[in-house]
This record gives sequence, C-alpha cells and structure tokens, in this order.
Amino acid sequence: MSRDKALSLVGLATKAGRTVSGEFMTEKEVKSGRAALAIVAIDASENTKKKFRNMCEYYEVPLCFYGNKEKLGHAIGKEFRASLAILDEGFAKGIQKHINENQAKLD
Repeated sequence: MSRDKALSLVGLATKAGRTVSGEFMTEKEVKSGRAALAIVAIDASENTKKKFRNMCEYYEVPLCFYGNKEKLGHAIGKEFRASLAILDEGFAKGIQKHINENQAKLD
C-alpha cells in the first residue's frame, strides 16, 4: 500500500495546529473566512455533502471530497471524522495538489 501523501499532509497540518475537525468547527472556520480548504469524507451523508458544498461555494472556500471517515479521522489522530478544515494556505495548496494527482490516477 502506498502512503497517501494528501492524508500525510493533513496529519502534518494537524501537528502544526492548523486543522479543525468535526462538522461544527469546520462550519465555524469556513464561515469566519479562516479555512483555506474544507475536506469532506466521501462516505459522509448526502445532507452533509450538500451542506458543505453550498456553504463553501457561498464563502468561496475550496472543497474536496476525499477519503472516508475512518481515514480522515486516522490522519488527524481521532476516531471518525466526516469533515475537517485546513487553516493554512500552504498546507491547503499541497493537499489539493496531491488530491488532484490521486484523482487523476483513478480516472
């Protein structure tokens, strides 16, 4: 199994204190304008996906649907997480780059 570079960067951002997780905190950071990137698990409920899709579009925050709840949670040292926000522009760009590369490989 190859290491997932996007999730490794999420872990580094967490260690640097530049992430928040959980629906409430992610929503708060998106609305405050501090979120540089929102990530929602692919296996999150349709309601959650729609909520974040609309919110991120309105507040002009990039949004990625990536990984599952277990992988996102594991990347930040927690149990399960359906959503998280990256608060650092540098980490956000790196994570988006790796997510796009991974999705290009799957296509």
